[in-house]
Amino acid sequence: MTALAARRSNGLVPYLTLFGLIVLLLIMLSPFAIVVVNAFKAPQEYAANGPISLPSGIYTQGLADFWNRVDFTTKLVNSTVISLSVAVLGVCLSLLNAFALGIGRVRGRVWFLVFFMIANTLPHESLAYPLYYFAKFFKIYDTQFAVILIFTVIQSAFGTYLLSSVFSTFPREMVEAATVDGCNKLQLLFRVVAPISLPSLSVLFVFFFIWTWNEFFLPLIMLISNGKQTVPLAIATLQGQHNMDATTTSASALLGILPCIIFFFLFQRTLTRGITAGSIK
Repeated sequence: MTALAARRSNGLVPYLTLFGLIVLLLIMLSPFAIVVVNAFKAPQEYAANGPISLPSGIYTQGLADFWNRVDFTTKLVNSTVISLSVAVLGVCLSLLNAFALGIGRVRGRVWFLVFFMIANTLPHESLAYPLYYFAKFFKIYDTQFAVILIFTVIQSAFGTYLLSSVFSTFPREMVEAATVDGCNKLQLLFRVVAPISLPSLSVLFVFFFIWTWNEFFLPLIMLISNGKQTVPLAIATLQGQHNMDATTTSASALLGILPCIIFFFLFQRTLTRGITAGSIK
């Protein structure tokens, strides 16, 4: 009986674990669900029934009001251009740095890795003052190029540290075989290392895009012109300048995070393959 009871209890463990994960998932998704519900709810209905009640119909005026107030099309294009540029350039810079540190084994590589690790821990508040005067000195302040340049370097610090650890375990036999076949450094990088490391590079690309899209503090300092600001800045600026109702605020939050969610789902399979390949390796 004891063995039978133990076997039954072991059989219940996966179901209890699944139930717990479902409960946690519902708890995590509940704020997003409340935002979606209130984004399509009329202000009068929100005032009468509260934020938890379901809307009696689909009210889209809040979405339209927010879109027109902030010129959301321009902000959406700005965020997309900046995030995509940082994702592509950050991955390329991380690849070049990690190739030199992980496979090239340059002298002092340990100290370089320590430097990149420390750079990952620096808060953005400590970088605001020097970056502001850096942009002013080179006359790139209030330009998207300044934000792209800054975040490319910031994101590549993490990417370099991550890829260096991956490349340090790269099979040396493969590198030596490519060298014997006549590959130079660039051919070794782009024909051997980069294709094999494509899953890891894809993961970095997705992370860099999402992280840059959600950035607020440094773009707030570097971009002061309304036509150059990003989506998070548009949401914060509108809430500070106008007295918005709760439904318009929910509509702004929904429009702010929806592109990022769409991008994540588009690259979900790529992200899953990259993480799985890294764990297998």
